Amino acid sequence: MADLMKGKRGLVMGVANERSIAWGIASALAAEGAELAFSYQGEAFGKRVEPLAASVGATLLVDVDVNDDASMDAAFARIKAEWGTLDFVVHAIAYSDKNELTGRFINTSRDNFKNSLSISCFSFIDVARRASELMPEGGSMITLTYGGSNRVTPFYNVMGVAKAALESAVRYLANDLGPQGIRVNAISPGPMKTLAGAAIGGARKTFRHTEANSPMRANATLESIGGTAVWLCSDYGNCTTGDVIMVDCGYHVLGMPQPENI
Repeated sequence: MADLMKGKRGLVMGVANERSIAWGIASALAAEGAELAFSYQGEAFGKRVEPLAASVGATLLVDVDVNDDASMDAAFARIKAEWGTLDFVVHAIAYSDKNELTGRFINTSRDNFKNSLSISCFSFIDVARRASELMPEGGSMITLTYGGSNRVTPFYNVMGVAKAALESAVRYLANDLGPQGIRVNAISPGPMKTLAGAAIGGARKTFRHTEANSPMRANATLESIGGTAVWLCSDYGNCTTGDVIMVDCGYHVLGMPQPENI
């Protein structure tokens, strides 16, 4: 293969390190010939992203704070100036105060609720609006969600509400942007050993539980998630939009643990 994405350019947002889901997606897209740009927030994350970007031949990096309109405007203005157009966007940005990713959901604070929903959901809407203006020939937008959006997962708390809102936003954006030939989808992996995942209370137990009980007795890999993103961003994904694609080794179909774990 190695050429499914040849001639396509896209922005990847949210790479934190080489274990990030966003990096797994970026690696798969680059392996299929895509030209990539990366966003990061602040100098510390920039230093982590630069060598990874260089490893796939990416030279366009933009520092952007998704909570700041001026920063967002500047980032997309630079992409427009250097590239002119985009074919796809990968949005892998989410945040909540880790102190509220333990204990009871009912204790969620107003400030953290607003901040979590702004960064984890509204940012995708804001990115989609700007990116769609750079997709005159259509394109693909992908965000990342998790099963805690529709089923209670211990300690996921306000992030479950944020991801539920994000999944709803995917459907509304898909309807808005469909006439322009732009597809909008979410990928929902199971729990992953990432920097973001580690912030959630009981993350190791959740990872072990899904591995022991999913139909495939495994958790998703970065490669499998990356491959799904390649399909959604490539021409083979032209008729898929408004969906949440499950890449969790089947865990989402279960009603209870496997017999050997009861």
